[in-house]
Order: sequence, then C-alpha cells, then structure tokens
Amino acid sequence: MYPDLYGSVWRCITPYLLHIRGMRLSPAPALDPSLAGSLVLLHLAVVAGGLALLSSASVSASGLESIRCRLQGTPRPPAFSQDGDFVIGGVFSIHYYMHTVDHSYTSLPEPLQCTGSMDSRELRFSRAMIFAVEEINNSSYLLPGIMLGYQVHDSCNLVPMAVKVAFQLANGLDPMFDTGEQCSGSATVTAIVGESASTPTISMLRIIGPFGIPQVSHSSTCACLSDKKQYPTFFRTIPSDQFQAAALAHLIRHFGWTWIGAVRSDSDYGNYGMAAFLQAAQEEGICVEYSEAFSLTNPLSRVQRVADVIRSSTARVVVAFVSSWDMKILLREMERLPSPPRQWIGSESWVTDPDMLHFGLCAGAIGIGIQRSVIPGLRDFLLDLSPQKVSKSPTLTEFWEGAFGCRLGTGTSTGVGVEEKVCDGSEDIQQLQAPYTDTSQLRVTNMVYKAVYAIAHAIHSIVCEERENSTVNCDKNLNVKPTQVLERLRRVNFSRNGYQVSFDANGDPVATYELVNWQIRESGKMEFVTVGRYDASLPPDQRLDMEREITWVKNSTQVPVSVCSERCPPGTRKAVQKGKPVCCYDCIQCAEGEISNNTDSSDCLICPEEYWPNAERDHCILKPVEFLSFHEVLGIILTACSMGGVCLAIATATVFYRHRTSAIVRANNSELSFLLLFSLALCFLCSLTFIGRPSEWSCMLRHTAFGITFVLCISCVLGKTIVVLMAFRATLPASNVMKWFGPPQQRLTVVSFTFVQAMICTLWLVLSPPFPIKNLTTYKEKIILECDVGSAIGFWAVLGYIGLLSLLCFVLAFLARKLPDNFNEAKFITFSMLIFCAVWITFIPAYVSSPGKFTVAVEIFAIITSSFGLFFLLFVPKCFIILFRPEKNTKKHLMEKTSNDKRY
Repeated sequence: MYPDLYGSVWRCITPYLLHIRGMRLSPAPALDPSLAGSLVLLHLAVVAGGLALLSSASVSASGLESIRCRLQGTPRPPAFSQDGDFVIGGVFSIHYYMHTVDHSYTSLPEPLQCTGSMDSRELRFSRAMIFAVEEINNSSYLLPGIMLGYQVHDSCNLVPMAVKVAFQLANGLDPMFDTGEQCSGSATVTAIVGESASTPTISMLRIIGPFGIPQVSHSSTCACLSDKKQYPTFFRTIPSDQFQAAALAHLIRHFGWTWIGAVRSDSDYGNYGMAAFLQAAQEEGICVEYSEAFSLTNPLSRVQRVADVIRSSTARVVVAFVSSWDMKILLREMERLPSPPRQWIGSESWVTDPDMLHFGLCAGAIGIGIQRSVIPGLRDFLLDLSPQKVSKSPTLTEFWEGAFGCRLGTGTSTGVGVEEKVCDGSEDIQQLQAPYTDTSQLRVTNMVYKAVYAIAHAIHSIVCEERENSTVNCDKNLNVKPTQVLERLRRVNFSRNGYQVSFDANGDPVATYELVNWQIRESGKMEFVTVGRYDASLPPDQRLDMEREITWVKNSTQVPVSVCSERCPPGTRKAVQKGKPVCCYDCIQCAEGEISNNTDSSDCLICPEEYWPNAERDHCILKPVEFLSFHEVLGIILTACSMGGVCLAIATATVFYRHRTSAIVRANNSELSFLLLFSLALCFLCSLTFIGRPSEWSCMLRHTAFGITFVLCISCVLGKTIVVLMAFRATLPASNVMKWFGPPQQRLTVVSFTFVQAMICTLWLVLSPPFPIKNLTTYKEKIILECDVGSAIGFWAVLGYIGLLSLLCFVLAFLARKLPDNFNEAKFITFSMLIFCAVWITFIPAYVSSPGKFTVAVEIFAIITSSFGLFFLLFVPKCFIILFRPEKNTKKHLMEKTSNDKRY
C-alpha cells in the first residue's frame, strides 16, 4: 500500500538485522507488505535494547577469512536455564509490568526490566516446565541418554519484552561469536513453550514463525491463532477460544438467560474471544445489553466507566472474557462502590485463578475451566526449595522474600515494600498458602506439562529409533532443526498420566472443559468446585453434562433470572418491541383458532379443521359436536309438543268414532276427517325425525316423510273443501254434481295428489338424496351436524308442491266461506290455510338465516305450528259442539241456514 514507507523502514533496520544467528535474512530491494508487522516489531526490539548483529572480518591463521559477530544491546539473562543436548525455550508472564524506559536516541537504550508484583501462579507454570524436563531426562523410554536443556524467560505480559525474548531465544546469549557463514547458523532452541497470553504470543510468532521455530502455548487461547496461514508454527495444548465461546453460549442458554452484559479485555484474547462468543450467543438466541472493553493499561476513568455500566444495567448476568490481570482491576473498582448483585460468567483465564478467590463480589460465579489434573511428584518438586537453592536464582529470591516478608542475607532483595528483616531459615514453604504451592487445581499447569512432553516426543521421533529387542537408540549428536520438530509435532499422539495429547490440522487439541463454580464453604472459605463438564467432540445435545448442584450469586440455590422480557407462556406469542433486540418483546395472545403449546413461541399454530383451541389457547381440542338432541331443553319441548299433537289427534279420532252417527260428523265427511286426523298424527310424528344425531337414513327419512305426510294432510283438506262446494252445488235444482264426486272420487283425489309428491321424493332420493354433513363454517368453535338437502331443486320442489296445494285449498275454501250451513267448515279451512301459508312463508327466511341446530328447530316449529293450526281450526270447534253443545249436533240445526237461504 505504501512501498516508499516500507522501503524506508527496511533501509532503517537492515543495518541492525543484516545477520542474525539462526535466522538467515537476505536483504531484498523491496519489502513484502505481509512482513510489515513483523519488521515493525523487529524495529521495536532494536530500539528497546535490541539483539541485532554487527559483523567484522578477520583473517585466521590458516589464511581463511572468518566473521566476528557481535550482539547489539545487552542480553537479558533467563529466569531459569540449563544446558542440554537440545534446548527448549520457555516464556511466561511471571511479572505484570515492565520498567518504563525513556529513549534519548543519543545513547544505547537501557535494558528492559520487569517490575511490579510477581504472579506466583505463573512462577508455578515455569517451574512445572522445569519439572517436566527433568522428568524426561530421567526417563528410560523417552529420549534415553539425551539431556534436554531449557531457557525460561519472563515476558512481563507485554509485547516489547516478548519480542526481545523471541530474538534472544533464537540468537542465544553469547555477545561475541565467530562464524564462517555470514553470522548464520541453527537457532539455539528447538522449540518454545509459551507465552501465557495471546497478544505476546502473536508478537513472538511474527518474529520466529517465518523461520520455522515451533511454539507450543499452554494458555494462549485466541481463536485467531488457529489460522495456519498466519501462524503455521503455532500449537497449543489448551483449547481455542472458539470452543470456549461456544461452551459459554451453550451454558448461558442452558440456564435460560437471554439478556446479558459482556465485558472483555481490550486485547487479542478478549476481542477475538468476545467476537466468537457474540456470534455463538446470537445463534443461541441470546441478546447482549452492552459489550465493554478495557485493559490494564487504560486510564482509571475507562475502568470506572465500565464498572458504572455494569452497575446501571438491567442484565443480571455478566459474561467476562477477561484476563486475570484485567479482571482484578475491574473487581477492585466494582468493590469501591455498592453494586447490585451480578451473576458472573467467566472465561478460563480468570475463573480458575486462585488469586481471584478473595473477591467476594464474585461468589457464585460459574465459568469454563481447563480440566483439573494430577501430576505425580510435582508438589514435592515445587516445595523442594531451601534458602540455599533459592539464593542462586534472582527470580526465586524475589518470590521467597515476597512470600515470607524477609530478605535473604546472601542476596539482594528485589521485593517492593518488603520489611527489612533477614530470613533466618525458619521459613517453611510447606506451610505457605500461595498459588505457587496450591496443586489442588492443576489445570493450566498440566497444559505446560503436556506441551513439554509434546516437544520431547517430537524430538524423540527424530533422534531415536527402536531396535528389534525393544531397546531405544538415540543419537544426541544429530543436528535437529526446528523445522523438523515442527513437522513431527503435527503428528504427535500419546497419552501421559491418563491425558491424551494430539493436535488437529489447526494445531488445536480436543476441546474438553470443566464447569467451575465459586462456592463458599461452611468455614467461610471460597473454593473452586467442579459442577459439570463440556465436551466439544460430542453431539450438540450431549456436550453439556451437569453433575452437581450450583451455588449462585448471594449463596442462593435458585437459578437467577436475567431476561429483557418475561417468558411468554403457552397460548401467547412473542412480538418484538420496536427498536429493541429480539429478546425484548411483548406477549400477545394467539388469535382466534390458533395456539402455541411452547413457552416463548415466535408464532402461533392454526388448529386442524375439526379442532379448536382451549380457553388457554395452549393446545387444540376436538370441537364439540352440536345437533338438536332429545336430551336438551329445546329438543324436549319440541318432542313434547309433537307427542301432544299426536295424542290430541288420537283423542279427536276417538271422539269422532264414538259420535260417528251424529249429524256434525256425518255432515263433515267422516271418512276424510279420519284420514285427515291420521295424516295430522303423521305430521306431528315426522317432526321427531328431525331430532337426534343425523345419519344417512334419518336425513332421507325426515324430508321425504315431511313432504308426503303434509301433502296427504293438505290433500284431505282439499278434498273436504271440494266436497263442501259440490254438496251445495248439488242442492240446486237439476244438479247431479255429487254423483261425480262421491267417496271413490274423493279417495282418488287424495291418492293422486299424494302420489305426485311421492314421485318427486323418489326422484330426489334416487338422483341426489340428503346426507349428513359436518358444518364447520357457521361456528368456528364447534361442529354442527346437520343434513344437507343434496339436491336443492328436489327440496324446494317438495316445498313448492305443498305450497301449491295449500294455495289451491285456500282459494277454494275462500270461495265456499259464505255457503249457508251451520256446519259449513269452509271458513275454518280458509283460516287454517291462511295460518298454514303464513307459517311456511315465514319459515323460508327463518330457515335460511337460522344458524346450526336452530335451522332444524325452525323446521320442526313450522311443522308443529301448521299442524296445530289445521287441527285447532278444523276439529276443535266440532269437538266442542259434540262434547259441550250436543243440542246443536242435530240435522235440524244443520239445515236451519240452508232452509232460510232462498238460493237453496
């Protein structure tokens, strides 16, 4: 992008980097932009007391020219070192800070120095590396006869020191050396263990990566380091943050937290880790109220702002993807002012750090931790310290003086704020309570242990070979190059102390974690308690395994709730609030005909056609089936009316039969009267076929029986009307009408009219008969069982034929209404037909508009009403005379009006 700038940088640093021992650099006319970051770091190391080389020529006794090489700057001695056939480098953040150096650019810069308090946990890591090396040197199966050496450096957890250490591990510590290869040669280490933090690790890889020196980290978890294009020489024994982020999101979703806060270290570890977590959280449906970043080097105001955000937030769960150094700063600020209780969810960097246990604010915290392990013999090695051994190492001296608050008389104290008293030898490290001596939670320590063994196995596969008698022969004089170790590291696969060690294509191990909970014991002491496990190699639904009860914030056993909106119960759906995350929503009741049978449903489901939601709308139930039943009140009333009509018809027939010889019975055509009473009884009975559960037979019977019985009834009334007209016409002089309409003709008339209706019904049943259906449209919440008429033409033809006969009967009766006869029933027929027609004309709109079972009730009501109309107007007056006015039931009374009428 900026070739002139890159060229200037190259020309500036080339004099310092012309020859680096163990790294062959050939000056090039142009700079590859992909190496810009590495060269800037190189320049930083040079300015900060660098280790570049200058060369001068001299002639040896043999006359051959040799190169005298000198390291620029002052080498910084390692914290721990030991010579060996093959040397392994180690880089750990034993201190927190680095001494600030002011550069005058007129003289050589001062050497970089670590300062601040010592992290005894990191000291334990470095000592664990030494323990592993010594254990391998004493092994008879791994590298027998080979002595491994080590150089352990303190990086101060800062990039400049890590860069300097990277140069120093590659170039060695000799300030002057001769070479005939233009200051080129093999690196002084075959591989490097470290660094503890991701950002310094990345800085080191920019330096040593291009030259094939493998680096196996025990604690650098940044997911970015899995990119083999950028970091081809990187391996790690601790899982990537990509897996940790997925595990944290899975854990949060498991406990139903959908509204959380997030804080992170403003570093590669925190930024890359949080980015992976936010993506996993989004996939799990988790919303983040805030995401804040800070670091140890930020101004205090920045940390205070992050603490204020946490205090004022509504999210009760806080996910901290933070290094232990940064977390201490944040928690100190949180403790400064009263803070509402928060459930802390921690990444492995701080949640298993024993130094953090004194923060009571985090009681009940839960997080992801590396598997706890047991390393036989490590505790004895760590505690095998005496003032004499300690005094030989400035690092151990500083630790000893800081731990016991005294000065070793044989050395110079490097502690800060230590009381000026001399250690008298009574100090007992066995009784010391410090992270250095705590081997009850060997997690990252085991990662260091496995890293050393992985490198040893890679070297073993290069220099050793097994013979036929199962003995191992190793050649310690073999020139092992770092690139060879790099290649063999990709293929290592072994087990140590029950723990499998191998690397995938990205240099990552199998991701297995423990779920660690901070619990307060009865003694008041806070401890790490393993409450579950997470195995990324298993199927998603089997990865999380909870084993023990968790103690939550405020020492509660109830899972805290952290949601933006309360969960929507079954029967409702979520409606996202405008302008807010998807976790903030309102609960809306499902619409009519829809249900949701799960909590927090996004949508409601439509019930199947024959189902309807219950009152809570959380599941579908079968719709109630409705029809006019004999057991309901309306059915009972209609049945009673129908049976009452039948009984009245039978009673009237009985009265007529007993007085069949009386004048009024004989005058009103007794044969047709009995037939009419019979048809009326059938009309009352046919209404019963409309009550009850519709079936195929009942549907066909109800309409055909109704049509035929009513036509029979109207035919009888029509016959009686014709008889009345014919009878009075027969009284006129020279009239012989009655002989043409005697009883045979009357019977034929009734049979003919009824036969026509029977034929219409037969055609209806043959072509398109009525059938039972489930009416799902009238009511949404219930099913109406009813009869479909099949053919609408057939149905209305039956009703139309009945209406035609009724109209004809009405017209004839109207014409005969003024005929002179005390027993003339024409006027009663007129009124009965008027009522009959009125009922059935009113029936049509009522039938069409009545819903459900009331359609059937309207039809039954019309049948019963019209039948009662005919019965009361045609038979009640006659029964009244027969039973209560017998003096009027005579032939004389019958002929009174006729004899007075001059027309007759």
